[in-house]
Amino acid sequence: MDATLILRRRPRQGVPHNRINKIHLVTSMQFRLLCSRVLVPAIGLAMCVAPPASADDFIETSGRVLAFGLPVAGGAFALYQGDRRGLLQIGASVASAYGASFLLQQVVREQRPDLSGWDSFPSDSTAIAFAAASSIQVRYGWDYGLPSYAIAAFVGYSRVHADQHHWGDVAAGALIGWAAGQLLTDSYEEMPAMQVFADTKGAGIQVHWYW
Repeated sequence: MDATLILRRRPRQGVPHNRINKIHLVTSMQFRLLCSRVLVPAIGLAMCVAPPASADDFIETSGRVLAFGLPVAGGAFALYQGDRRGLLQIGASVASAYGASFLLQQVVREQRPDLSGWDSFPSDSTAIAFAAASSIQVRYGWDYGLPSYAIAAFVGYSRVHADQHHWGDVAAGALIGWAAGQLLTDSYEEMPAMQVFADTKGAGIQVHWYW
């Protein structure tokens, strides 16, 4: 919850007494509404950019899009919050998870279920999605983490449904992504800020804090 308090008092001599008390509260419901205006359009836009070729591969295409749409949406929300540190942490988590998955793929060399390649273990798409979800959960709490994990789980399911990975590949990717987000992200806490101001009409103190 966010609150802004401004107290200002004019001098008693020659100027009528005037005190301004302004309290602005943004409830958690309003906060989630603001979040939805960033997360939902970002994912929706990604879905429009890469529509499925047919109904048969809708799940596969949706999974591919959401694997990258979730980190983009998380980064967009961090920017909306003015949280540059959060943006960097989400990016670092995703990049680390992808890098670790890529290296393991080169070492393990497991064949994909559809025989299309030897980079089945672990699932990098799942790792990316779970890294974003884990980072969002740590940074902004379970209100945003829970739906993010649901999206990441769908991404993992879509990779098995598309015959691109085994369940073990998806589980490993999810673990890698989750660990990256947990290790590279810290909780978002806005410290109280105080500003003292004065002019020819009076003086005051402005306090801004989150709780």
